[in-house]
Amino acid sequence: MKLLALAATGVAVATLGSTLAFASPARADELPTFDFTDCPAPPATADPGTWRCEAFVSQGKLTIDGYEIPLGEVRLTFSEGRIDGQYAQAFGALRHAPTRVPGLPGTTIQLRYGGFSDFQSNDERRGELDIYAVLRNPLLGNDCSIGTAAKPLHTVVHDDPAVPPKVISQNPVTAYRGVIDPDLALPATQGCGPLGKLVDRRLDLPSPSGENTFEQTSYVQYKPL
Repeated sequence: MKLLALAATGVAVATLGSTLAFASPARADELPTFDFTDCPAPPATADPGTWRCEAFVSQGKLTIDGYEIPLGEVRLTFSEGRIDGQYAQAFGALRHAPTRVPGLPGTTIQLRYGGFSDFQSNDERRGELDIYAVLRNPLLGNDCSIGTAAKPLHTVVHDDPAVPPKVISQNPVTAYRGVIDPDLALPATQGCGPLGKLVDRRLDLPSPSGENTFEQTSYVQYKPL
């Protein structure tokens, strides 16, 4: 579940650690509706005028050893800025509606936040996020998942050269880009009851690093705080 769309953390807006220079704006795309409700407010110690919220609307897919699972829409928000001149960030929310799993009738998958995020980009990666994936089916009980809140999956995303970044708008600043994580190892399912081994066989779990790919395209819009 190599999530996330964190990769779009940068557009030329402020001189924060996650910023990235883009070329001139592209023609307007069919933009999604952005929601800033989950944006964390700047802390009381924040440097004035340096904080902004980033709202992502993404579409992606997870491929496990050739088995493709479309994930549908994933929404993520976080805030970033400076405190005493140093980069700081605060996680907002990860929202993902349950999405049907092909080949497993009546089964859905839903990504959830695993308690860690780092959206400050560097030369090696665009961002990192801990997540886990809940599987739902009347025959699997209520605790079936890939990873757990206590032992989440750690995803590291990189720029996808097939989907280069572009600016859609400068006011408000809105951008589009792709990210990819080809390195996440996926464990066997947990808490799925007697049918857990059947689900593992269908999804080819556990699956080692190098056998799985998470690809995601994201729109991101920025709001000063």
